[in-house]
Amino acid sequence: MTIKPILTVFKNQIDKIETKIVSLIESCADYQAKNIILQSMPGIGKIASASIISNLPELGYISSKQASALVGVAPMNRESGRFKGLRKIQGDRHQVRTVLYMAMMSAMQCNPVFKETYQRLVAAGKPKKVAIIACVRKMIVILNSMLRDGVMWDATTANN
Repeated sequence: MTIKPILTVFKNQIDKIETKIVSLIESCADYQAKNIILQSMPGIGKIASASIISNLPELGYISSKQASALVGVAPMNRESGRFKGLRKIQGDRHQVRTVLYMAMMSAMQCNPVFKETYQRLVAAGKPKKVAIIACVRKMIVILNSMLRDGVMWDATTANN
């Protein structure tokens, strides 16, 4: 007995679910507009866009600090009295964080804004994963402002 028929069934199910998600997004005008704005950023594809729309519907209506805290990419202090702990990321919506981490791996290849930010942070001595999470936080802040203002991706305004 081989595993190929089982893998084929799973692949077909995934394709059906992705098609259903795309049709649901395209059936609602508000979601369709959000989808177009989100996918205008290089590095954000249909999976990342669908994940943001379904798991983070507040994006565009909240502050940048709230958005990064919701995704769990905001550094949280662990300090008490004279104890100075390390800053760590924590928070809800880890599904969105995982999808955006993978989107950032793509964005660092094709998006000059994030590529430059990542290289600058690594050159400053930050560990690579810390630099990637910092870039994800920057991505969330930019996506939040794009959805809030209803504007498409523009690399010149993203650098500021």
